[in-house]
Amino acid sequence: MSENILDVIDLSVEIPTRHNILKPVDGLNFNIKRGEILGVVGESGAGKSMAGNAIIGLLERPAHIADGEIWLNKKRIDNLPAESMRKIRGKEIGMIFQDPLTSLNPLLPIGEQLTETIIEHLKISKKEALDRAITLLEEVRIPAATQRINAYPHQFSGGMRQRVVIALALAAEPSLVIADEPTTALDVSVQAQIISVLKKICKERGTAIMLITHDMGVIAESADRVAVMYSGQIVEIGKTYNIIKKPRHPYTVGLMGSIPALKGDNERLVQIPGSMPRLNNIPPGCSFHPRCEKAFEPCYNKRPLLSKIGDSKVACWLYDEGYKNG
Repeated sequence: MSENILDVIDLSVEIPTRHNILKPVDGLNFNIKRGEILGVVGESGAGKSMAGNAIIGLLERPAHIADGEIWLNKKRIDNLPAESMRKIRGKEIGMIFQDPLTSLNPLLPIGEQLTETIIEHLKISKKEALDRAITLLEEVRIPAATQRINAYPHQFSGGMRQRVVIALALAAEPSLVIADEPTTALDVSVQAQIISVLKKICKERGTAIMLITHDMGVIAESADRVAVMYSGQIVEIGKTYNIIKKPRHPYTVGLMGSIPALKGDNERLVQIPGSMPRLNNIPPGCSFHPRCEKAFEPCYNKRPLLSKIGDSKVACWLYDEGYKNG
């Protein structure tokens, strides 16, 4: 069995305000193995990106890690000083952002941006860095990489820019890559190409990938396992096939029911009533209970914990032996 590249244990992020303390991430527990893609899915505001930023050390103050531990390659990193974390970022953890234009300097050729990153982390010569940059562009399937290495970001299409960003994230051969909505701004055909690149990288390099998205179609095509987040917590986690074909948590059932099927009757899709609660008004107990048709007594005041149900883990009182037959 592959070893864990990333272990997240009881991770909580807090944002102090004038009136109270907001908790966008609340007690996350998960791991990612070498060569595995973990999809993290949920509505906007679920805490997906905040969790990714906490792992890579990019939380904006006053947001901070309030509790829990983050272990990368068996080394704890959440308690490192800023300078030590800066050295890990890029070298051991790569980041792919949603909008490639925010990751690329429009005034510099992409080759210069790639070689600068490679030299910073790998301490090799400029000639070796340039050769490696060209190899990276070829690896992410950019045609005529030798010629295009001197092009500027605006000379690439959106899909090609995203490939450059992937190459940038891989420049120092990190063991973990966090991909935050890497296909959202792209059309369907380009999305498929980007997913193919990520899967290729994962298989050939053994890189662990945390794929953050709201698109279950992207998850179905790329992820080995899925973590479903709601209101800062993981409500269900398991193998992709099980989550898609046999969802157990009512929220996951609602997510899957809201996706149009390619075959069959699509006249009526499932609609989850209400919306994600605000951070300053998260209900007690199971935070999903105001929107859940199956909510009953313990849901209103007792928070369910992730428990193993079949091949998945689910945080729902419906599966608790003490209540489901009561």
